[in-house]
Amino acid sequence: MSDLEIRPATIEDVPAIVAMLADDPLGATREGDPGDLGYQMAFLEIAADPQQKLVVGVFGGEVVATLQLTIIPGLSRKGSKRALIEAVRVRSDQRGAGLGRRIIGWAIAEARANNCVMVQLTTDKSRVDAHRFYESLGFESSHLGMKLSL
Repeated sequence: MSDLEIRPATIEDVPAIVAMLADDPLGATREGDPGDLGYQMAFLEIAADPQQKLVVGVFGGEVVATLQLTIIPGLSRKGSKRALIEAVRVRSDQRGAGLGRRIIGWAIAEARANNCVMVQLTTDKSRVDAHRFYESLGFESSHLGMKLSL
């Protein structure tokens, strides 16, 4: 898939991104109408923050992948920055073609370019295939993640 273009997402990409977020058993219960104003407002907030990079992978003129990369400055590790990868999705009819590997590779390179000392991500316990995928890229399960719904 050498023709994959990874570029910053635009507000016009939001419906395709939301469709990918909703296209699995977990997302189907969390996501709503792609035209919902909440998605538009969230996009504008992300786009205005220089530490946020919401990108899409485009192949054949269609959005087929997405992720959000956040650069986090911190005091730990002698004031080091880290990168957080969120909302990684590849359109279901495009999975297995190496797109996930390409877009994660982009995120890792971007983290390095921003002088981050590590890249981290979380993945739901039920996503066993995703765990194998991230491990194949060198990610290690090193922490126990916790959430508190508000």
